[in-house]
Amino acid sequence: MEIFERFDERLRNIESLLLSQKSVLNFDEVAVYTGLSKSYLYKLTSTGGIPCFKPQGKHIYFSKQEIDDWLLQNRKATNDEIEDQAATFVTLKNGTR
Repeated sequence: MEIFERFDERLRNIESLLLSQKSVLNFDEVAVYTGLSKSYLYKLTSTGGIPCFKPQGKHIYFSKQEIDDWLLQNRKATNDEIEDQAATFVTLKNGTR
């Protein structure tokens, strides 16, 4: 059983590497690439929540770069970054008095 688990893991790693080489992904590939369920991904495409293309009006395709950008939106600042911003704000505020 262990050999099948290792084989399955290696196969997933190979699939992941192949996806990283493509610039245009289909619906199933984006589901694998992002880890999103197909039902949630379909909801996002139908509501305009994720950038996609429908060149023939039927099949859905995605730009890998746009998916990467979409995944990286709404970045959460680290505690250090927030503290630096607060210190800068206090310095600026005290300097204008």
